[in-house]
Amino acid sequence: MASVAIVKHKDSFKKTLNEGLELIGGLSDLRSPVIIKPNICTISDGTGHSVTDVKVVEAITRLILETDQGLAIKIIESDSQSKYADEAFEKFGYTDLESTLLDEGFDFSLVNLSKSPLLKANFKGRYFDNPELPDLLVKQHYYVTVAAAKTHYLTFITGALKNQFGVLPRKDQSFYHPDIDDVIIDLNQLIEPDLCIVDARIGVEGWNGPKTRPLGTFILGHKPASVDATIARIMGFEPREIKHIVESSHLDLGSIDPDVLGESIDSVQVSFNPPR
Repeated sequence: MASVAIVKHKDSFKKTLNEGLELIGGLSDLRSPVIIKPNICTISDGTGHSVTDVKVVEAITRLILETDQGLAIKIIESDSQSKYADEAFEKFGYTDLESTLLDEGFDFSLVNLSKSPLLKANFKGRYFDNPELPDLLVKQHYYVTVAAAKTHYLTFITGALKNQFGVLPRKDQSFYHPDIDDVIIDLNQLIEPDLCIVDARIGVEGWNGPKTRPLGTFILGHKPASVDATIARIMGFEPREIKHIVESSHLDLGSIDPDVLGESIDSVQVSFNPPR
């Protein structure tokens, strides 16, 4: 399950994602609720590619619902220093998507984790000791992380692993920045993704740009460290030099050297500037 698919995007998000899913063995063990975590990092997307495209989230949602129409789907995000989640849901089209899918009769909702009830998780990690987290995350679920391919000044890259940082319900998330690698590693153990998708059609240098580089691909896998090691290589970086990827690979969260299916890394590789 540590294999990773690299698929070139053509004309349909749904077809592209389905191609990737077929390569990695499908959705596997779907259960309700299905929690989908896009990367909605800001209210002001400076590049047009720093925030997860709602159309990508709609595509994976519809693929999931084609498997089981009775599943409850919940899109999650928290408030952060650069946005209020509810305003960002509205601005980036997620509120419209909610209305559309509800009108079609599906159990679909947006959840601002900063307003959710908290539940203590039985977990002792590198940073967290029995933390209180939004109850959705502590209870049984199927978790999909839908990230964007970017570099980041704190974590070198931001992909599937880093996307879980956004579930922390406090608005001043910079509180965790001094220990960000350990926080990311703990969160991925606490809320291990069942499916990881990275939209790498356009890679972004910096968490919100300003520079972008065309990559034209999606990367999919079941293990976040495997996916992020692959993204790092596509960007021209060595994943063994990125702490949170290396440490996560030691904790059954993936492999530094996963099997890569579909397109080869060399065929899609574009050199990014290292983050400052």
